[in-house]
Amino acid sequence: MSGQYKGDMTVQQAWDLLQSDARTVLVDVRTEPEWMFVGLPALAGVGKNVIRVSWQVFPSMQVNGAFVEDVAQHGIRQDDTILMLCRSGVRSMSSAAAMTAAGYKNCFNILGGFEGPHDDERHRGNVDGWKAAGLPWEQA
Repeated sequence: MSGQYKGDMTVQQAWDLLQSDARTVLVDVRTEPEWMFVGLPALAGVGKNVIRVSWQVFPSMQVNGAFVEDVAQHGIRQDDTILMLCRSGVRSMSSAAAMTAAGYKNCFNILGGFEGPHDDERHRGNVDGWKAAGLPWEQA
């Protein structure tokens, strides 16, 4: 567990929590091109929507200075459980730390992210992460 945010969880733990806790939200912190071309978690089956707020702004990849405010605009309360998801679990760590620093109490990083690390052929989505776990997702 990190001292900067509440902790880390696997994609399966995140999915289980999204199903069982109405006050748990999923914030996908990737970029618009990633959402469009790689896909998004599909949460309709649990009656939720993915909140999309980029941690870094494409194409410059500069950190989004309005990230906390952009997330807050979605009506998330400071005691809601916030699950952060990126491609592989790195940007989501930074975004969870930023939300925690802003006073949000239950921010988690999802290990493995949406696509996980590269496999032996340098492809993502096969080794770890949301897609590799067979969790619901959709192509934009």
